[in-house]
Amino acid sequence: MIQKRFVVRKNDRVMVTTSREKGKVGKVLKVLKKNDSVIIEKVNLIKRHTRPSPYTGKGGILEKEAPIHVSNVMVLCNKCMNPARVGKRYLGDGTKSRVCKKCGEVLES
Repeated sequence: MIQKRFVVRKNDRVMVTTSREKGKVGKVLKVLKKNDSVIIEKVNLIKRHTRPSPYTGKGGILEKEAPIHVSNVMVLCNKCMNPARVGKRYLGDGTKSRVCKKCGEVLES
């Protein structure tokens, strides 16, 4: 089976490019490779009705983040502060790094 590789990684700042959440910015909490989706902090909130249990504590209506398909988000560049297409480049010490296609800035991960 081929391993999937995503441009988006955990702890990246991303912007949602489509859907009702368009334009919102948040940090990636989790990458779900099986579903090709990501969970972003404070974006795409849903209400979940839960009953009390020893694990969840109180029951009631809880808000939690729902996954968004990885094709609907773009990584934010730290330098130009815009959604960026991401490329790869080898640095001077031989390590491979992600770079912004627009300004050439190295993206931290």
